[in-house]
Amino acid sequence: MTLGKKVGLWVLVILLLVLVALVIIVATFDWNYFKPTINERVSQTLNRPFAIEGDLDVSWQWPNDQSGWHGWIPWPHLHAEDIHLGSPEGVTDADLASLAALDVVLSPIPLFEHEVSIPSISLSGGEATLARLEDGSNNWTFDLGSENPDTQAADSSDSDWTVNIGSIDFEPISLHYDDAMLAADVDATLTLLGKPIAFSELNAEDSAAGGSAAEEDIVDYRFGWQAKGNYRGQSFQGNGRLGGLEALRQRDAAYPVQADVQAGATKVALNGTLRDPLAPKAIDMDLSFSGQNLGDLYRVIGVTLPDTPPYSTNGHLTADLTDRETLTFRYRDFNGQVGDSDIHGDLTYRMGEPRPSLTGEVVSRQLRFADLAPLIGADSNTEKAERGETSQQPEDKVLPVETFDTEQWKAMDADVKFTAQRIEHGESLPLEDIYTHVRLDDGEILLDPLRFGVADGNLNTTLRLDGSQDPMQSRVDMHIRRLSLSKLFPDVELMQNSHGELNGDASLSGTGNSVAAILGSSNGNLRILVSDGLISQNLMELAGLNVGNYLVGQLFGDEQVRINCAATDLEVNDGLARPRFFIIDTENALVKIDGTVNFANEALDLTIEPESKGPRVFTLRSPLYVRGTFKNPSPGVDAESLIARGAVSAFLGTVATPVAALLALVSPSADETTPCNDFLSQIQTGE
Repeated sequence: MTLGKKVGLWVLVILLLVLVALVIIVATFDWNYFKPTINERVSQTLNRPFAIEGDLDVSWQWPNDQSGWHGWIPWPHLHAEDIHLGSPEGVTDADLASLAALDVVLSPIPLFEHEVSIPSISLSGGEATLARLEDGSNNWTFDLGSENPDTQAADSSDSDWTVNIGSIDFEPISLHYDDAMLAADVDATLTLLGKPIAFSELNAEDSAAGGSAAEEDIVDYRFGWQAKGNYRGQSFQGNGRLGGLEALRQRDAAYPVQADVQAGATKVALNGTLRDPLAPKAIDMDLSFSGQNLGDLYRVIGVTLPDTPPYSTNGHLTADLTDRETLTFRYRDFNGQVGDSDIHGDLTYRMGEPRPSLTGEVVSRQLRFADLAPLIGADSNTEKAERGETSQQPEDKVLPVETFDTEQWKAMDADVKFTAQRIEHGESLPLEDIYTHVRLDDGEILLDPLRFGVADGNLNTTLRLDGSQDPMQSRVDMHIRRLSLSKLFPDVELMQNSHGELNGDASLSGTGNSVAAILGSSNGNLRILVSDGLISQNLMELAGLNVGNYLVGQLFGDEQVRINCAATDLEVNDGLARPRFFIIDTENALVKIDGTVNFANEALDLTIEPESKGPRVFTLRSPLYVRGTFKNPSPGVDAESLIARGAVSAFLGTVATPVAALLALVSPSADETTPCNDFLSQIQTGE
C-alpha cells in the first residue's frame, strides 16, 4: 500500500471516528446545560423575555426520502418543551407566544450552500396573544436594537443565506387579540386542514382573483381559522381558510384568503388573494356584504354611509398596498339590493390626509321611493322595528325627530354621484327619476344638484347641511318647474285635457340636528303657482287629503270646479309660516286662506274665506278653519264669525308686492298666456 493510500485511509477513519463521536455526543449530551445561555442570548437579541422552561434535547433522525450517500447522513432533531416568548413591558403581562412542545428537523448538507433547510416542524400546545394599546404600542413589533431600521432591512435582504421550510404540523393554535385602538377583543383558533382545498373550489367562476397570476398558479388552502369576540362594541364571529407555507416563501406570490365574518347584523364574505403576504403589495378579492343598515358599516369598516333599509351587495375589491400613506381600495362592478331597490356601481376609498375619501358613482335602475325614507329618519316605527332598531319618532308627530349622526360626517370626505333611472312609487307621487351629486367635506354635506323628474317637469334643489357646527346649520334652495297637472293626477279624467302647470320656489335655512328641529327653526320663503287646474271632492279623496275633501265639500259640494289660478307666498320666521298672499281663483269663487302653520309644534291655525262670483251665492255664511296638528288636523266652520262681503276683493288691492314676486314664476312660452298670468297682472295693476 502506498503512502498516499495510507494517509487517505487514516483520514477517512478519523472522519468516521469524529462522526461516530459526534453522534454519540449528540445522543448522550444533556442539552439542558445550554438553556440559560440560549435564553439569555435570545432575550437580549429580541429585547424581550424568552425562555425554554422544559426539556431541551437533540437527537438524530435518519432521512427516509434521500437517495445515495445523502441517505447515510443523519439529520439533527431538536425537541424543546414549555417555550415562552414574552411581551414588552407595559403592553401586557401575557406572553406573545408559548408552546408546549417544538420539534424541528434540520437537513445539514444544504448548509454548505448557505441554505437553512428545515424539512419539518411540529408544534403542540401553541398559544399567542396580540395586544395593542390606545397609543399604538403593541407586543408584535420587535425592537432588534438597530439604530436604522432601513439599513437593517437592507442588510437582511442582501444576505446570501436562504431559508427553506418543508412541512409543518401542529395542533390547533389558540390566539387572543386585544386591540384598544379598534375596540377589538377576539379569540381565534388556527388549525391545519385535514386535506388541502383547491383555490378554484371556493372561488367564483368569473372571479379574477390573483390579479395577473393564473388561477392554476395559486396555491391551495392549507389552514383554517375560527374567531369570535367583540369588535367596536359589536359581537363578532367568523371563520375562513388560508394558503400554505409555500406561498409565504415565494416573492410576489398570490396568497389565498377566504373568510366569512359577522359583526352585529353585518355579514361579510371575501375570497381572493393577498399578493406577497409577508410584505403585502395588492389585494384582489371577491367581496360581498349584507346587513340591516348600510350606516352600520361605519362601526365595522369606518366608512360613512347613509342609513338604509336592509341591503346586500357583491362585487370585486382591489387595492394597491405599495404606498402605505395613500392606500386605495376600489370596489368595482358591484351589484346589490337596498330594500327593494337595485344598486350598481363603482366606488373608490382612499386613505390619506386630512381625511380618507370616498369617490365614485352608483346607479339604481329601479328605485323604490320608500327606501329613501331612512336617509332623513322618515321611515315608520314598524320599519325600524323590523330592522331591530328603536324609533325615536313620537306617535303624534309627523316631522322626523331622529337626529343625524354628524360625528360620522367628519370621519371622511366623499364625492359620489347617484342616479335612479326609474322610481317606483305610489299613485299620489308621480316621480320619474333622481340624480344627485353628493359632496362631503370636513363634516359638511352638499347635494348640488338634487334633481327629481316629476310629472314631465323637474324639482331642482341645492341642499347644504353643515355638520361641522353644533347644532347643524342647513339651507335648501328649491325650484319647481313645469309640473304637468295632468301627470300629477293621471286618474282624474277631466284633468287630462288641462294644460295646467305647477311652478314654485322655496328658500329655507334652519338650525338643528333633525328634520323636525331644522323646520321648527327655519326662516325663508315659499312661493307656489298652480294654473288651469281642477278641484273636487273626488280629487281630494284620490290624494288622500281628508281635510281637503271636507273643505271642498263645504265650498263647492260635489261639483268639479275649475281652478284658474292658485297662488301662495309664504313667509317663514323661526318655524312659523304665515301667508303674505294665498288666493285660489276658481271659475265661480275667490278663496282666501290666512293663518299660520307652526313647524316647531306642528300646529295648524288656518282660516278659509270664500267670495262668490256672479250670480252664484255661497250657502256658507261663516269662514272655514283648519286647526289641530299635522298628525290630527281638525277642520270645521267658524260659526261665531260671518264672511264679510267684498273682503277678499279688498284684500287683493293691498298685495301688489307679493304678487310681483309670484309673477316671476309664470313662465309660458313667448306667445302663450295663462290664467295665472292674467289674474296676477290684474291684481298688480289694480284693475
